[in-house]
Formats: sequence, structure tokens, C-alpha cells
Amino acid sequence: MLKIDCHVHLTSPEVSGAAKRYGELDPYFKLLSSSPQNKFATGEEVIEAMDQAGIDQAVVFGFAFRDMGLCRASNDYVMAMTARYPQRFIGLACVNPLAPGLEAELARCQAGGLAGVGELFPEGQGFDLTRQQDVGRLAGLLTEMEWPLLLHVNEPVGHYYPGKTATTPVQACTFAEQNPRLKIIMAHWGGGLWVYELMPELKKALANVFYDTAATPFLYRPDIYAAARAAGVIDKVLFGSDYPLISPQRYFKGLAALPAADEAKVKGGNAARLFKISGLT
Repeated sequence: MLKIDCHVHLTSPEVSGAAKRYGELDPYFKLLSSSPQNKFATGEEVIEAMDQAGIDQAVVFGFAFRDMGLCRASNDYVMAMTARYPQRFIGLACVNPLAPGLEAELARCQAGGLAGVGELFPEGQGFDLTRQQDVGRLAGLLTEMEWPLLLHVNEPVGHYYPGKTATTPVQACTFAEQNPRLKIIMAHWGGGLWVYELMPELKKALANVFYDTAATPFLYRPDIYAAARAAGVIDKVLFGSDYPLISPQRYFKGLAALPAADEAKVKGGNAARLFKISGLT
């Protein structure tokens, strides 16, 4: 069974070794990196974890800073790691939709072998998903490039944790409705957005939206997989671990409760379709 982890954070030794200094440059990085639960992983460490968990490929990305110069440095490391491990890593680019030079950075990352954009943090990077003035340019470029966009979205209820923001299903749905041709991955189950695909009008509006499972063990009972199947969205669910925050192995028992065909879709089949991956078994 093909296994593709669609939500893996890469951090260069330079950034992890100077996390305090980078936190002074970016408040959202400081918020997340100073959490007791935070962990960093280099490309080599991710490969080791993938081998231990039996993961075939991983969608990897650096930290999406507010400053475009820091984003470029994140992208440099991701491009270097995807070049080193081309059969294992699918790299995403980090950008700020509001920054000058957006087009040039996307072109540079495309030439460098990356295959999408993410994980972007609307609140952390200072842009509003519901304002096309903020995000329409990026959405249009990615639609033309046929690149997916991975967005941080969280649930609007329940306990607080670092990274729980005002980017909820309402904002995410508005963005998807305004950019219907863009392939979008809503991280963390889209904060529950998938439930509303039971509404016929939203099933149609969210046709190009996918949902990753990142942080499921921290937020939901394993029953969520069966619930997604019952809601008719299992073809749009992507296994994502949020490594190194959570190991991939913590998801496998819950996923194994699905029928085998649906388990295979979530673990890798859906991602292979989205990222146009072939040749792996």
C-alpha cells in the first residue's frame, strides 16, 4: 500500500540552531517554536522517520515567515533536500501573498523542482483569506501553474493551543468559493469544513478542496475517519502527520479501521492523484 505523508515540516540546522533569533524576527514563529510541544527536523531526520514508519514519500515544506526573504531561505533548504531525495520528497514553497516578488519566487521554486505552495499561515503572515486583494494574485498564479495550495485552517471551538487562530472554516470556505479552480489542501481537516460538504451547495463549491489529517490525535477521536467516509469525502482526505510534532505511526491504528480500499486512498492514493505521482507501489 502506497504511503504518502502530506504534511511534514522541514527545518534547516541554521534556523533550528538559532530559533530564538528567528523568533525575534517573526512573532508567529516565536509563538510556535517556543511551545513545549515544538520539535524541529532536518531532511535527514525526516528520511529516517519515514523509513521507520514505512512512508514512501512525504510532502515537505519550510516555515512560512511573514518576511519574503526568510521564506526564500526556507525554500532554498526545501529545494536542496528535494534535490537530494527526489524519490522521497515532494517539496512545497513558502511565500507571502502580499509580498513583492511573488511571481519571481514561484518561478524560481518551480525551476528548483518544487510542486506547490504551503503551509501558509494567514494570521501569522498577515493576510486575509476572504480578501481577494490579499490572496487573489497568488490564487490566480497557482491555478495557472496547476499547483496546489496548503493552508493552515483550524477549528473555531474547543481548547486553545499555540497556532489556534481566527482562520476557521468560514474564512476557508469563502476563499475556496472565490477561487473555484484552485486545488486547495485545508490542513487539520479544514477545521471541520468537510462536514459542510453534506450541504449540496457546498459540495459543489468545495469540489477542488482536500483535507489533511494533521494533528488528528491531538484533536479528534479516531471515529473521524468513518465520519468522513459517511459524509462522502473520503476521496478528498490526505494522510498528513504534522511530523515532527506527531509521528506517522500514531495515525495507523485509526486508519486501519476503514475498509481497505478507503484506507489505501487516504494513506496515499488520493495524494498520488493530486500530485500526479506514478510509478510507486
